[in-house]
Amino acid sequence: MKVTIVQGKQNRMGNLKKEIKLLATKYSTELKSQIEERTEEMKGDDNSHYLIYQVLGISGEEGALIDGYQNKGRFLYKYAGSFLESAATLCFQYSHPEGKKEKIANPFGQKPKTFEIDYLVGKDAIEIKWKDATTDGDHITKEHARVKAISQKGLKPIRIMFYYPHRKQAIRIQDTLKTLYAGVKGEYYSGDEAWAFLKKYTGVDLKNILTEIVEEKTERHDK
Repeated sequence: MKVTIVQGKQNRMGNLKKEIKLLATKYSTELKSQIEERTEEMKGDDNSHYLIYQVLGISGEEGALIDGYQNKGRFLYKYAGSFLESAATLCFQYSHPEGKKEKIANPFGQKPKTFEIDYLVGKDAIEIKWKDATTDGDHITKEHARVKAISQKGLKPIRIMFYYPHRKQAIRIQDTLKTLYAGVKGEYYSGDEAWAFLKKYTGVDLKNILTEIVEEKTERHDK
């Protein structure tokens, strides 16, 4: 009986890994397509603004590279965040299939009308962030209202953010959010603590799975 249970868990974990790998392939393919499409579009862009680059000591060739990487970076950040948040959600679905995405009303105003909970397990209202580098002061106001609204519903707000920002202003905002979560007896995890929380809560070592994906890609590339 125990062998059957263990095999069942191994099969489910194997299926989860396959799902995450398929998700990675999907996002990788879409990202490549978006970058290629935008790169082709840029060939027809008006580059008259290069004059200003040159005034500031940036050559036309370097300006073109900067514009190209700026566009690639915009797509990369979007897809990186969406992929990691989706992969983490798969982990929560694996361990807590009864959970779900949920919306609650904003009792403090009309903007926004509702707040979204990324994954609700019992009373645990989990917010999943890959990285939050915002320096917008309004962000704190919105987060304060969101966390307070969740708390008033009798739920526990839990925030996991896998990568911490580097800029001082963004770090100050995250420090404020930590204090905010602590004030309503919520939980806030970032960096290594976020990966550890996910592993403990779901039984899935997502970081290791992602490392395996990279290693497999490297092996295929080297052959």
